[in-house]
Amino acid sequence: MNSIFNKPWGSYQILDQGKNYLVKNIAVKTGGKLSLQSHTHRSEHWIVVRGSARVTINEEVKILNINESVFIPKKAKHRLENYNKADLLVIEVQFGDILREDDIIRYEDIYGRK
Repeated sequence: MNSIFNKPWGSYQILDQGKNYLVKNIAVKTGGKLSLQSHTHRSEHWIVVRGSARVTINEEVKILNINESVFIPKKAKHRLENYNKADLLVIEVQFGDILREDDIIRYEDIYGRK
């Protein structure tokens, strides 16, 4: 469960998992940007533990700093970005009936993923 999964924007590590929840440690490198995406089967909570994040949820963009959090409902278009010179570390808690990586609908991706 403690494997690190490398992505073009940084990496993530699964910290804990149960029947309807999954907890990840997400590290986003400087200039890294996750795809604009949505999920059909899960909601997410993001908590910033290091750095600052630019978060998009539907049409709203906000900045989150250390010890701030946001809720992303199912089907909401969302994105996480690191616009700083320091790494961004976010704890993500997913809740839902399907918690797999294939529950991603991508709308935009600077790395060319579909």
